[in-house]
Amino acid sequence: MTDEQRIIELESRLTHLDDTVEQLNDIVSAQQRKLDRLERLIQQSIEQQQDLKDQLAPELNDSPPPHY
Repeated sequence: MTDEQRIIELESRLTHLDDTVEQLNDIVSAQQRKLDRLERLIQQSIEQQQDLKDQLAPELNDSPPPHY
């Protein structure tokens, strides 16, 4: 294999690796956006649940019972 062939092969591999890294970056970015959205939805659900609990039974106390 000549030096020129080796350089061409290395350039080809580098191009392929660059494409792969870009694709992986896109996937990770999309996953992070989904995680952020899910975290917001969970937080909203927690807040809604707490609001409903406060409206339906404000006198209920979630503290543990005293020990005897």
